Amino acid sequence: MPGGRLTQQDRQQIALGLADGLAYAEIARRLDRPTSTITREVMRNGGPTGYRADLAHRTAQQRTRRRGQPSPGGAQASPQPHGRDAEAVRDYQETLTTVLMASGLPKMMARVMGCLYTTDAGSLTASELARRLQVSPASVSKAIAFLEGQDLVRRERDERRRERYVVDDELWYQSMIASARANDRFIETARQGVAVLGPGTPAAVRLENSARFLDFVSEGLIRAAEQGREVLHSRAATPDGTAGPGPDHGRPPVPTATA
Repeated sequence: MPGGRLTQQDRQQIALGLADGLAYAEIARRLDRPTSTITREVMRNGGPTGYRADLAHRTAQQRTRRRGQPSPGGAQASPQPHGRDAEAVRDYQETLTTVLMASGLPKMMARVMGCLYTTDAGSLTASELARRLQVSPASVSKAIAFLEGQDLVRRERDERRRERYVVDDELWYQSMIASARANDRFIETARQGVAVLGPGTPAAVRLENSARFLDFVSEGLIRAAEQGREVLHSRAATPDGTAGPGPDHGRPPVPTATA
Protein backbone atom coordinates (compact mmCIF):
# COMPACT_ATOMS: atom_id res chain seq x y z
CA MET A 1 0.00 0.00 0.00
CA PRO A 2 1.66 3.24 -1.10
CA GLY A 3 2.54 5.79 1.51
CA GLY A 4 2.98 9.52 1.23
CA ARG A 5 0.50 12.30 0.79
CA LEU A 6 -2.25 12.40 -1.79
CA THR A 7 -1.19 14.00 -5.08
CA GLN A 8 -3.24 16.41 -7.15
CA GLN A 9 -3.93 13.55 -9.58
CA ASP A 10 -5.18 11.41 -6.67
CA ARG A 11 -7.57 14.16 -5.66
CA GLN A 12 -8.85 14.51 -9.22
CA GLN A 13 -9.57 10.76 -9.23
CA ILE A 14 -11.41 11.13 -5.92
CA ALA A 15 -13.55 13.92 -7.37
CA LEU A 16 -14.35 11.81 -10.44
CA GLY A 17 -15.24 8.85 -8.25
CA LEU A 18 -17.59 10.97 -6.13
CA ALA A 19 -19.22 12.37 -9.27
CA ASP A 20 -19.80 8.77 -10.44
CA GLY A 21 -21.40 7.90 -7.10
CA LEU A 22 -18.67 5.47 -6.05
CA ALA A 23 -18.32 4.45 -2.40
CA TYR A 24 -15.23 5.56 -0.48
CA ALA A 25 -14.02 1.96 -0.36
CA GLU A 26 -14.16 1.64 -4.15
CA ILE A 27 -12.34 4.94 -4.68
CA ALA A 28 -9.71 3.79 -2.17
CA ARG A 29 -9.33 0.46 -3.99
CA ARG A 30 -8.77 2.19 -7.32
CA LEU A 31 -6.12 4.45 -5.78
CA ASP A 32 -4.62 1.61 -3.69
CA ARG A 33 -5.13 3.65 -0.54
CA PRO A 34 -6.79 2.92 2.82
CA THR A 35 -10.50 3.73 2.89
CA SER A 36 -9.88 5.90 5.97
CA THR A 37 -7.56 8.12 3.90
CA ILE A 38 -10.28 8.79 1.33
CA THR A 39 -12.96 9.30 4.00
CA ARG A 40 -10.80 11.80 5.89
CA GLU A 41 -9.82 13.63 2.68
CA VAL A 42 -13.42 14.05 1.53
CA MET A 43 -14.93 14.96 4.90
CA ARG A 44 -12.34 17.63 5.66
CA ASN A 45 -12.86 19.23 2.22
CA GLY A 46 -16.57 19.83 1.86
CA GLY A 47 -18.01 16.32 1.99
CA PRO A 48 -19.11 14.17 -0.96
CA THR A 49 -21.25 16.92 -2.55
CA GLY A 50 -18.85 19.80 -1.98
CA TYR A 51 -15.47 18.20 -2.69
CA ARG A 52 -13.29 20.08 -5.21
CA ALA A 53 -9.95 18.53 -6.15
CA ASP A 54 -8.02 21.76 -6.84
CA LEU A 55 -9.29 23.48 -3.70
CA ALA A 56 -8.57 20.39 -1.60
CA HIS A 57 -5.02 20.24 -2.96
CA ARG A 58 -4.34 23.92 -2.22
CA THR A 59 -5.73 23.48 1.30
CA ALA A 60 -3.46 20.47 1.88
CA GLN A 61 -0.43 22.44 0.70
CA GLN A 62 -1.29 25.29 3.05
CA ARG A 63 -1.73 22.84 5.92
CA THR A 64 1.70 21.35 5.21
CA ARG A 65 3.32 24.79 5.22
CA ARG A 66 1.61 25.71 8.49
CA ARG A 67 2.94 22.58 10.17
CA GLY A 68 6.45 23.68 9.28
CA GLN A 69 5.96 27.04 10.97
CA PRO A 70 5.67 27.93 14.67
CA SER A 71 2.05 28.45 15.66
CA PRO A 72 0.77 31.76 17.04
CA GLY A 73 1.24 31.95 20.76
CA GLY A 74 3.23 28.73 20.73
CA ALA A 75 0.09 26.60 21.03
CA GLN A 76 1.46 23.79 18.90
CA ALA A 77 4.81 23.94 20.70
CA SER A 78 3.25 23.29 24.10
CA PRO A 79 4.63 20.11 25.68
CA GLN A 80 2.25 17.16 25.71
CA PRO A 81 1.48 15.35 28.99
CA HIS A 82 2.47 11.71 29.49
CA GLY A 83 5.22 11.96 26.88
CA ARG A 84 2.78 12.05 23.98
CA ASP A 85 3.91 12.85 20.45
CA ALA A 86 2.33 16.24 19.62
CA GLU A 87 2.18 15.49 15.88
CA ALA A 88 0.56 12.11 16.48
CA VAL A 89 -2.02 13.71 18.78
CA ARG A 90 -2.89 16.33 16.14
CA ASP A 91 -3.25 13.66 13.45
CA TYR A 92 -5.43 11.53 15.70
CA GLN A 93 -7.59 14.53 16.56
CA GLU A 94 -8.16 15.13 12.85
CA THR A 95 -9.11 11.47 12.40
CA LEU A 96 -11.57 11.63 15.30
CA THR A 97 -13.03 14.85 13.88
CA THR A 98 -13.55 13.12 10.53
CA VAL A 99 -15.39 10.22 12.19
CA LEU A 100 -17.64 12.64 14.12
CA MET A 101 -18.41 14.50 10.89
CA ALA A 102 -19.28 11.23 9.18
CA SER A 103 -21.76 10.57 12.00
CA GLY A 104 -23.57 13.83 11.19
CA LEU A 105 -21.87 16.61 13.17
CA PRO A 106 -20.99 19.81 11.28
CA LYS A 107 -17.25 20.38 10.89
CA MET A 108 -16.72 23.05 13.56
CA MET A 109 -18.81 21.17 16.11
CA ALA A 110 -16.88 17.98 15.34
CA ARG A 111 -13.57 19.81 15.81
CA VAL A 112 -14.67 21.09 19.23
CA MET A 113 -15.78 17.60 20.27
CA GLY A 114 -12.51 16.09 19.03
CA CYS A 115 -10.53 18.67 20.97
CA LEU A 116 -12.46 18.09 24.20
CA TYR A 117 -12.22 14.32 23.90
CA THR A 118 -8.45 14.36 23.51
CA THR A 119 -7.81 16.35 26.69
CA ASP A 120 -7.31 14.43 29.92
CA ALA A 121 -9.58 16.79 31.85
CA GLY A 122 -12.36 16.51 29.27
CA SER A 123 -13.00 20.25 29.64
CA LEU A 124 -11.65 23.50 28.20
CA THR A 125 -12.52 27.18 28.34
CA ALA A 126 -13.64 29.09 25.26
CA SER A 127 -10.25 30.80 24.98
CA GLU A 128 -8.43 27.48 25.27
CA LEU A 129 -10.58 25.97 22.52
CA ALA A 130 -10.07 28.99 20.27
CA ARG A 131 -6.30 28.83 20.79
CA ARG A 132 -6.02 25.08 20.22
CA LEU A 133 -8.22 25.10 17.14
CA GLN A 134 -6.89 28.45 15.88
CA VAL A 135 -10.39 29.82 15.28
CA SER A 136 -12.30 32.85 16.50
CA PRO A 137 -14.13 32.90 19.87
CA ALA A 138 -17.34 33.47 17.90
CA SER A 139 -16.84 30.16 16.06
CA VAL A 140 -16.34 28.37 19.37
CA SER A 141 -19.43 30.02 20.87
CA LYS A 142 -21.59 28.95 17.92
CA ALA A 143 -20.29 25.38 18.08
CA ILE A 144 -20.85 25.15 21.83
CA ALA A 145 -24.42 26.44 21.50
CA PHE A 146 -25.17 23.71 18.97
CA LEU A 147 -23.50 20.95 21.03
CA GLU A 148 -25.33 22.04 24.18
CA GLY A 149 -28.61 21.87 22.30
CA GLN A 150 -27.77 18.25 21.43
CA ASP A 151 -26.77 17.48 25.05
CA LEU A 152 -23.25 16.64 23.86
CA VAL A 153 -21.47 19.12 26.14
CA ARG A 154 -22.34 20.99 29.33
CA ARG A 155 -21.10 24.17 30.98
CA GLU A 156 -19.65 24.53 34.45
CA ARG A 157 -17.69 27.12 36.41
CA ASP A 158 -14.20 26.43 37.70
CA GLU A 159 -12.60 27.80 40.86
CA ARG A 160 -11.71 31.01 39.01
CA ARG A 161 -15.32 31.46 37.91
CA ARG A 162 -14.37 30.79 34.30
CA GLU A 163 -16.91 28.98 32.15
CA ARG A 164 -15.67 25.59 31.02
CA TYR A 165 -17.17 23.25 28.44
CA VAL A 166 -17.23 19.60 29.43
CA VAL A 167 -17.74 16.17 27.94
CA ASP A 168 -18.17 13.65 30.71
CA ASP A 169 -18.62 9.95 31.32
CA GLU A 170 -22.40 10.14 30.96
CA LEU A 171 -22.33 11.56 27.42
CA TRP A 172 -22.94 8.33 25.51
CA TYR A 173 -25.50 7.07 28.02
CA GLN A 174 -27.52 10.28 27.75
CA SER A 175 -27.17 10.22 23.96
CA MET A 176 -28.52 6.67 23.75
CA ILE A 177 -31.47 7.48 26.02
CA ALA A 178 -32.27 10.62 24.01
CA SER A 179 -32.12 8.61 20.79
CA ALA A 180 -34.54 6.04 22.16
CA ARG A 181 -36.91 8.71 23.50
CA ALA A 182 -36.86 10.50 20.14
CA ASN A 183 -38.75 7.50 18.71
CA ASP A 184 -41.62 7.89 21.17
CA ARG A 185 -43.37 10.68 19.29
CA PHE A 186 -43.30 8.82 15.99
CA ILE A 187 -44.58 5.65 17.67
CA GLU A 188 -47.50 7.55 19.22
CA THR A 189 -48.30 9.39 15.97
CA ALA A 190 -48.07 6.21 13.91
CA ARG A 191 -50.62 4.50 16.12
CA GLN A 192 -52.95 7.47 15.84
CA GLY A 193 -52.70 7.00 12.08
CA VAL A 194 -53.86 3.40 12.37
CA ALA A 195 -57.20 4.58 13.74
CA VAL A 196 -57.54 7.25 11.05
CA LEU A 197 -56.61 5.01 8.11
CA GLY A 198 -58.52 2.00 9.33
CA PRO A 199 -57.05 -1.06 11.11
CA GLY A 200 -56.03 -3.78 8.68
CA THR A 201 -55.61 -1.49 5.66
CA PRO A 202 -52.19 -1.57 3.95
CA ALA A 203 -51.29 1.96 5.10
CA ALA A 204 -52.36 1.26 8.68
CA VAL A 205 -50.45 -2.04 8.76
CA ARG A 206 -47.33 -0.25 7.54
CA LEU A 207 -47.60 2.34 10.31
CA GLU A 208 -48.39 -0.25 12.98
CA ASN A 209 -45.43 -2.41 11.96
CA SER A 210 -43.13 0.63 12.04
CA ALA A 211 -44.40 1.57 15.48
CA ARG A 212 -43.94 -1.97 16.81
CA PHE A 213 -40.42 -2.15 15.40
CA LEU A 214 -39.33 1.18 16.88
CA ASP A 215 -41.01 0.35 20.19
CA PHE A 216 -39.12 -2.94 20.37
CA VAL A 217 -35.78 -1.35 19.41
CA SER A 218 -36.20 1.58 21.83
CA GLU A 219 -37.02 -0.71 24.72
CA GLY A 220 -33.95 -2.84 24.01
CA LEU A 221 -31.73 0.21 23.59
CA ILE A 222 -32.81 1.72 26.91
CA ARG A 223 -32.33 -1.61 28.70
CA ALA A 224 -28.86 -2.08 27.17
CA ALA A 225 -27.85 1.50 28.00
CA GLU A 226 -28.90 1.07 31.63
CA GLN A 227 -27.13 -2.26 31.96
CA GLY A 228 -23.96 -1.02 30.27
CA ARG A 229 -23.87 2.35 32.02
CA GLU A 230 -21.31 1.22 34.55
CA VAL A 231 -18.82 0.60 31.73
CA LEU A 232 -18.62 4.38 31.26
CA HIS A 233 -17.30 4.64 34.82
CA SER A 234 -14.77 1.80 34.61
CA ARG A 235 -11.51 2.46 36.36
CA ALA A 236 -8.52 3.16 34.13
CA ALA A 237 -5.66 0.68 33.99
CA THR A 238 -2.36 1.84 35.46
CA PRO A 239 0.98 1.29 33.69
CA ASP A 240 1.56 -1.92 35.66
CA GLY A 241 -1.68 -3.36 34.28
CA THR A 242 -3.72 -3.07 37.48
CA ALA A 243 -6.91 -1.07 37.80
CA GLY A 244 -6.43 2.32 39.33
CA PRO A 245 -9.05 4.71 40.69
CA GLY A 246 -11.29 5.92 37.91
CA PRO A 247 -13.99 8.54 37.51
CA ASP A 248 -16.35 6.51 39.70
CA HIS A 249 -13.94 6.40 42.64
CA GLY A 250 -16.05 7.00 45.72
CA ARG A 251 -19.35 6.99 43.83
CA PRO A 252 -22.18 4.63 44.72
CA PRO A 253 -22.80 1.84 42.18
CA VAL A 254 -24.75 2.88 39.12
CA PRO A 255 -28.23 1.33 39.24
CA THR A 256 -29.24 -0.90 36.35
CA ALA A 257 -32.66 -1.47 34.90
CA THR A 258 -34.72 -4.44 36.01
CA ALA A 259 -36.57 -6.54 33.51
